[in-house]
Amino acid sequence: MELANIEKLVEKYENAETTLQEEQTLRAYFTEGNVAPHLQEYAYMFTYFTAVKEDTYTKTLKLEPKKSKKMNFKWLSVAASFMLLFSVFLGQQEYKEYQERKKAEKIYAQVNKGLTLLSNNLKKGEQALDQFYKHGTAVKKVLK
Repeated sequence: MELANIEKLVEKYENAETTLQEEQTLRAYFTEGNVAPHLQEYAYMFTYFTAVKEDTYTKTLKLEPKKSKKMNFKWLSVAASFMLLFSVFLGQQEYKEYQERKKAEKIYAQVNKGLTLLSNNLKKGEQALDQFYKHGTAVKKVLK
C-alpha cells in the first residue's frame, strides 16, 4: 500500500472522518508488521485495539437487589424526623424563657415606675417639711 495514502488515512482518522472500510484498511496495515518508522506509534494503538477486542470478562456477576439504598433513605427520614422534633422541643423551651423574661421586664418596669412615684412624693413631703421647719424657726424668732 502506498505510504502517502496511509498518511492521508491517518490524518482523516485523527479528525474522525474515516469510514469503517478505511479504518479496516488502516488496521490491516498497522497489524501486518511492515510499518514506516514515523507511523510506529499508530501501530501500537491499532494492535492494542485488536488485542482488547478479543478480551472477554469471564467472571460471573452477582446481582443482588439494592435494598441498602432504600434502607438508608428510611434511616435518613427517621433521623430527619428526630431532628425536627428535637428542634421543636428546644424552640419551645426558648420561647418559654423568652416569655418569662418578657414578664419579668414588665414587672420590673411597673416596680420601677412605682418606686419613682414614691420617691417623687417623698421629695414633695421633704420639701413641705423643710418649709414648715423654716416657718417654725421664723415663728420662734418672732415670739422670743
